[in-house]
Amino acid sequence: MLNIKNKFNLDYNNILFQKTINNALQTKDIEEKVILLILRDIIRLGWSVNFDKEIITFNPPAFYDRETIRNAMSFKREECILKNKEWIDSHYEIAQNNLADGYEAWNSGIIPSLEVCETKEQFDLFRIYRYYWSSPYSDYVGRRIKFLVRNIALPKKPVIGIIALGSSIIHIPERDIFIGWNKETRTKNIIYTMDTYVLGALPPYNYLLGGKLLSYLIASKEIREIYRNKYKDQITNISNRKATDLACIFTTSLYGKSSQYNRIKYKNILLYKLIGYTKGYGTLHLTDETFNAMYDLLKENNILISNKFGEGPSWRMRVIRSAADILGFDSDFLLQHSFKRAIYLTPLAKNYLEFLNGKSDKLDYYDFSLSELTEYWYNRWHLKRRNNLDIKKSVLNFKKSDFEIL
Repeated sequence: MLNIKNKFNLDYNNILFQKTINNALQTKDIEEKVILLILRDIIRLGWSVNFDKEIITFNPPAFYDRETIRNAMSFKREECILKNKEWIDSHYEIAQNNLADGYEAWNSGIIPSLEVCETKEQFDLFRIYRYYWSSPYSDYVGRRIKFLVRNIALPKKPVIGIIALGSSIIHIPERDIFIGWNKETRTKNIIYTMDTYVLGALPPYNYLLGGKLLSYLIASKEIREIYRNKYKDQITNISNRKATDLACIFTTSLYGKSSQYNRIKYKNILLYKLIGYTKGYGTLHLTDETFNAMYDLLKENNILISNKFGEGPSWRMRVIRSAADILGFDSDFLLQHSFKRAIYLTPLAKNYLEFLNGKSDKLDYYDFSLSELTEYWYNRWHLKRRNNLDIKKSVLNFKKSDFEIL
């Protein structure tokens, strides 16, 4: 259970259940505001609550069903879209102009090309497309590479989808057990891994299993070479090692086992190995409004939590821990009751396990090219999809001028 001191002696029961929390949140006391926001977030998730004059006690449900997770994501996404509505509205034209109409996509081939985001226009495109999905927009700290995946089979090279890679989360016990890491080997070798934290196809290619295509591209040598070229001269603060070669890439699925990654193979090699499930340790169940209030609390107490390259991707957790220390509640319990995720591993080399455990000095790469992976996807998945008349109708009915962020 989670216990929070009722240090302000307010009637939280009346505040929350009489639905006047928005008025209560106008308080100028930042500690009180953080507590109220935490209460709001976890009550939305179905936590039971018991009040007395000194302590408020919370108990999480045994598990979160898909509907609860979707509802939680909708709050976070709505929060994010409202905050950025003016920016989104001003970028619809560029978003629409870089998509394909359905009839173009249906009557052309698909030749994907990886475009690394470097210019303001590229980052703007990535950003507005990222708002399209039901999960809220979030970003990683540390190493990051963002891609626009374009279809160069068409003259205007429309965007098929987007991909983003970021520094691997430092401590995921289930992943570490599978790899064989202890704290020392993980600290030394996690630099040779990355996480896919954004991967999704846009209309009309999402109807044509474009998401599976992007999943195949993660295993390509082109991804690895782009990573090497970007980070070949950088040294991390944590391990004092160069961020050069990639041994594997991790991906997580919020709703458990994912149909997008299921059965993705090439040359009898499983490209997405389901290696376990997280214990639900994270921050996704807390809104950005709550997190920002926690960060303001730290600033008010002259506490700075760094999120520079090489200092780890767990910045949000460290902010929450520090806020909990100030408020006097157990941050571990709050962080351990987020949403469980399925963990997938994409091996880029035959000896990735030996390398990540220090038993091999050089990676023996598969070197699958983007073109051969695309050809396999096209024959294995795409052609069958085109035989579905409902899919054909959905594709042909899509007009890029209709694209919007709902």
